This record gives sequence, C-alpha cells and structure tokens, in this order.
Amino acid sequence: METVGLIGLGKIGLPIAENLIKSGYRVIGYRRSSMQDFEQAGGIPASSPADVGAQTDIVLTCLPSAEALDDVVQGPQGLVQSARPGQIIVELGSHLVPDKERQIASLAARGAIFLDGEVGGTPGMVSARKAVVYVAGDRDAAARVEPVIRGFTDVVHYFGAFGSASKVKLINNLLVAVHMAATGEAMALALKSGVDTDLMIKAVAGGSGGSTQFGIRAPWMAQRRFLPAQGTAFGISHYFDLIGDLADRVGVATPMLDRAAELYSICIDMGLGEHDNAVMVDVIAGLPRGKPARTSKPRAKKSTKKTGAKSARRKPAGKSAKKKSKKTKSKKTKSRRR
Repeated sequence: METVGLIGLGKIGLPIAENLIKSGYRVIGYRRSSMQDFEQAGGIPASSPADVGAQTDIVLTCLPSAEALDDVVQGPQGLVQSARPGQIIVELGSHLVPDKERQIASLAARGAIFLDGEVGGTPGMVSARKAVVYVAGDRDAAARVEPVIRGFTDVVHYFGAFGSASKVKLINNLLVAVHMAATGEAMALALKSGVDTDLMIKAVAGGSGGSTQFGIRAPWMAQRRFLPAQGTAFGISHYFDLIGDLADRVGVATPMLDRAAELYSICIDMGLGEHDNAVMVDVIAGLPRGKPARTSKPRAKKSTKKTGAKSARRKPAGKSAKKKSKKTKSKKTKSRRR
C-alpha cells in the first residue's frame, strides 16, 4: 500500500484524503485543529508537517494562506526539516505565484521538488471526483504525482512552467465569480417574472446560456438552499486580489469581475458572507432597478488612426475620446477658414 502525505484537512483537503483512502492509499495527514474526522475516514494523524514529510515521498498540501504555506514548508516543524532527495511536495492552495516560488529553493537545497498545483471545484465536486486539478513545474515530478492525483479525481492537466497552474486557476475563478453572480441575476429575474422555474432551469442549463455554476446553483436558488455552504462570498473574495494582481501584471482590464466583486461585497455587508453563493439571488433581487447606462444603440465611429494593442488596465476611454473629438473639430474648422 503506497503512503501519501496530506497537510491541510479543510473543506478541500478532507475530501481529497477520503478519496485517496477509498482508492487504496495510506494517508498520513496533519492540521493544527482536530483531526477526528480525518481519523474516522481512515487517515493516520501526524504530529507536524515535518513528521508527515519524514514518512512519505509524496506530500500534498492544501493551505489557506501564504503565511500558512511558509510555516508548513519553512517553519521550525516544517517540511524542509525532513526534506530529502527524490521527495515531491505539491501545494494545491491558491496564492500569489511569488509566494509559491519562495518555497522552491529551500526544498531544492535538500533535493526535494516543489510543484505548483491547484484544484478547480467545490468540496462537493471534490468528493464526487469531478474536480479538475492543474499541475505545473518539473515535468518528471508531475508525471510521478499524477497517479496519486488520479486517486482523488478523474481529471488532471499538466501546464508546464511553474506558476502556470496558479494562473489557470485564477482565470477559472474569474469565470466562477462572474457566472455565480450572473446566475443570481438570471434567477432573480426568473423568480419575479412568473415563469415555470423548474422547466426554465432545465431548458437554460442544457442550452446556450447554461454553465456549470448555473447547473449547480440555479436549483439551490429556486429552493432557497443556502446552507450548508459549498462556496461562500468570503471564499470567492479571497481570489479577487490574486486575480487583480495577475491582471495588473499583464495589463488586462477586468470590468466584469470588478462589478461582480462589488456584488459579493454587498453580500458580505448584508451578513450573508457565510451562506452559499446561491444567496446571490437574494442579494440581487433586493437591489433597486437602476437606469441602464445606455438607452440607445451605440453607433460605430470610423477611425483614421491605428490604435496600439496595449492599453492600461481599467483606464477609462472617455477623456481621451473627448480630446480626439475636440482635435478633429478644430482641424475641420481651420480647414474651412482656409
């Protein structure tokens, strides 16, 4: 029986452990709080991250913050204390890429390899083996850990250079955040418009407007099933600064995410931050009907100048457009005078 280490037995880590145990792995785990549920699932508790590392050649970590990652890897009882040649550590939590990269050198100095990993999916999806796992970093090490990852999910993708898995997860969660908010908006409209909600959900989920988040949360919204939570406003908000950092570094605007982030902030202010994100239907239903930004169809304008491909993130176009308009009018006036 192959032994695997797992540090971080939370909402994602625990179902990972349960699936690994069901797949025949011997799982040695650690977390700072009680490990009773882990033991009940058949896991073997360890006394520290270093203790986990001392007993396993492959260690999966799933940690909530950069501080926790630093402590688990480089702390006095961290993995670096028991790291050795050939050992592989995969962090499956979401952090800034530099925070993950910071772990590579100290482990490499002892011969161990650190991989960038991410899990795309809710706790329920992880339990059902429907989560998608992204891995990046050393190719040979990634190939070695793939059978272990397939012990808890059916889908795993290798993305190449270290940090790529984190970037893909952030792109994924940008869509998750927008799709959940959009689903809340669509369901608020559906519930107030008097259509056959169950039939509408079935029709939309299987049509061009459907999405994974609509398929999961639209029925919960209709049933007002907000607890227990599979994902919360607090949870998804954790990703907004990470996505913003990536967007800032590459110079891409995120107008849809920016608006969605405002809605999740309203959700938290309403005291609903610990409810499932299906509660967005109530958040949006409670908003006043605002006046649309545009009441008429915009007309395309011909441009005589070529525009550059690069543009600053979130840079408003209004002022520069007005300046160009004034310059054009000025040139026309001078031409007429001549």
